[in-house]
Amino acid sequence: MIEPVERPLRRIRRSPRGLPLRAVAPNAVTALALCSGLSGVRFAIGGDWHSAATMIMVAGVLDGLDGRIARMLHGESRFGAELDSLSDAISFGVAPALIMYLWSLAALPRVGWIAALMLAVFCALRLARFNAQIDTTEQPHKSAGFLTGIPAPAGAGLAMLPLYLWFCTDEPLLASPYLVAPWVAFIAVLMVSSVATFSWSSLRLRRTVRFEAIAGVVLLGAALVSAPWHTLSAICVVYLLTIPFSIASYTRVKRLRAAGAAGREPVPTPNA
Repeated sequence: MIEPVERPLRRIRRSPRGLPLRAVAPNAVTALALCSGLSGVRFAIGGDWHSAATMIMVAGVLDGLDGRIARMLHGESRFGAELDSLSDAISFGVAPALIMYLWSLAALPRVGWIAALMLAVFCALRLARFNAQIDTTEQPHKSAGFLTGIPAPAGAGLAMLPLYLWFCTDEPLLASPYLVAPWVAFIAVLMVSSVATFSWSSLRLRRTVRFEAIAGVVLLGAALVSAPWHTLSAICVVYLLTIPFSIASYTRVKRLRAAGAAGREPVPTPNA
């Protein structure tokens, strides 16, 4: 009688069932940021400019929270990274471009639409460049604590600076498309530029100034509540003023790195 040959059981590979539960929370926050950006367009269509600008600011706050929530819960995922890029492209590229076009640039349909397209498309190009370099081990700006160009949320806020100032002053000149179109195009170029800007996430506070930093955050929050448009205008101006300092700082860091690399190279010996 021939005994049956026992064959080893094959391991059944189960396909992943989807996102883990810990990744749901950050992705939900990202989706809320996307909804907020699109809601800004809806308010702009109805002519409610204050609510439209507020929705973009809310999207910026949510965009800053989703990554921190993901790291805190260890819920990082490729799906979340792709969703975050899609949300940023719409909330900080398409939505601000449409808001600025409906508010001012529509008075110059051709030139205004070109400026709006630049803001939306250049924001998408910046995010595509970031995604293409996300696995690159050597990123000169990032390794030195800088960003390449201005980030998408900051670009959206800076592009709407004329709108903030218009809220503060009711000056008709600030809504002129001859002023808004070059400004929006300028911010769009900064987003895709190779200009080194400060990365605020890489800043580390000294222990001696932590209490002062907390007090400053409280004062900033109070200012945003009591005078939001004046405060946002001041933040935009201060951020623009830091760009020359970030360029000079990165140039100094690059020079020191080059000097250090030259010092580590072996000195060539003359041939006998």
